Amino acid sequence: MNTAATATTTLSFRDATVEDVDTLVTLIESAYRGDSSRAGWTTEADILHGQRTDPEGVLEVVRSSASRLLTVERDGAVVACCQLERRGEHAYFGMFAVSPTLQGGGVGKAVMAEAERLVREEWGAKEMHMTVISVREDLIAWYERRGYRRTGRTTPFPYGDERFGVPQRDDLEFELLIKELHA
Repeated sequence: MNTAATATTTLSFRDATVEDVDTLVTLIESAYRGDSSRAGWTTEADILHGQRTDPEGVLEVVRSSASRLLTVERDGAVVACCQLERRGEHAYFGMFAVSPTLQGGGVGKAVMAEAERLVREEWGAKEMHMTVISVREDLIAWYERRGYRRTGRTTPFPYGDERFGVPQRDDLEFELLIKELHA
């Protein structure tokens, strides 16, 4: 188990287990959807209603041999997570969530740094890829400050598939962001 110091306390990192699924679904939902998400700055509550993920989706990541769900604890409580998936020469970063009450305190930066270190050192990844809803300008700017660049390459939002939420706008799409990982 790796640890990283943050501005307030120490975080510990480990791979999620099947026993973590319900806790992680609750964390992810709280960070993005509903009134609880408004305590943080990453909420999608104004653009999407419904669920962000479900137990089946999280379990699929936990069980996949090509991915890991990095689980982050502070004082024994799960406070953040992210999906890392090996995709050849690059890794995919997704399912990123930080407890809304801890957002803005350095936890997200620490999680991203550890995720980048892991995929670079353990998988030999040369780049980290992620997709972000293109209207999420504040979130994209946060990623850009961490070295990610917009590519302009987009994919459609899965309208009609409520597993990804119920859109409140008709202009949603995902944009690919990429960061080169240096040794």
